[in-house]
Amino acid sequence: MWGGRGPAPANVTVVIPEGASLSRAAAELEKAGAITSAQRFVILVRLFGGGAGIQAGEYRLAAHESQYDIFRDLMGGKTLQLKVTVAEGKPSIEVYEALMKADGLTGEIQVPVEGTVLPDTYVYSRGDTRQSVLDRMQRAMVDYLAQAWANRKPGIAVSNPRDALILASIIEKETGKPDERRMVAAVYSNRLKRNMKLDADPTIIYPVTKGKPLGRRILRSERDAVNDYNTYTKVGLPIGPIANPGRASIDAALDPAQSNALYFVADGTGGSVFADTIEQHNANVAKWYAIRRARGEM
Repeated sequence: MWGGRGPAPANVTVVIPEGASLSRAAAELEKAGAITSAQRFVILVRLFGGGAGIQAGEYRLAAHESQYDIFRDLMGGKTLQLKVTVAEGKPSIEVYEALMKADGLTGEIQVPVEGTVLPDTYVYSRGDTRQSVLDRMQRAMVDYLAQAWANRKPGIAVSNPRDALILASIIEKETGKPDERRMVAAVYSNRLKRNMKLDADPTIIYPVTKGKPLGRRILRSERDAVNDYNTYTKVGLPIGPIANPGRASIDAALDPAQSNALYFVADGTGGSVFADTIEQHNANVAKWYAIRRARGEM
């Protein structure tokens, strides 16, 4: 019956191809065990469906779902939502790889420009194009950056949204601790205002790996390399972002902590210790080296 208990003993997944007729959809439902008779389903839809059409896509149908509820799902396009996640700080090459591997997406894309994707979890339906998902990721970044820039604090070190994005990408790569982001932002903001080199290790790595993990210690030749990214050999920001920063790092770049700190180094616990002067910093570095020696890392 139209509203009676369906035959599927468990949840079933059914894919209705793009452009499929009602008869083709009914055949797919019967094959999946969601209905007992494709012919009967077509007759019932024509009698009780009100002339409404069905939508293509992947559907997750509940165990014993009635023919009426199945038709309502197909008519309303209640497709199974798939997901792809971009973590904060992922470089664009890894965004590209994630989209190319994502189940159910179609078509080709180019590697997006670094920094143009807003990290988040994005839902899509089977058959959507990779380009359409990437477009949403990039629109989300444009929208969030504009919103954050409009709410920026006065007196910050950057003068335009692009520079804010570049700074945010460095902050993102320099710390994984949420409560340190604004302090890291303060260090780099203070250095920019003083025309000091940023000396940010991730800017050494980016030209070498395009943002992927280096997997070893930085070489002296890499630290001394002169290029558009390495902030050990150039004053100011890199020529472009070195990752896709998340909302919190963008916010930190536009609202750094009130601090005079110019330096920071690892503290041995996964965090950092900050210093206003080179003397304080050298003492902190000596402590960090002592910790590493005790661990057998040096």
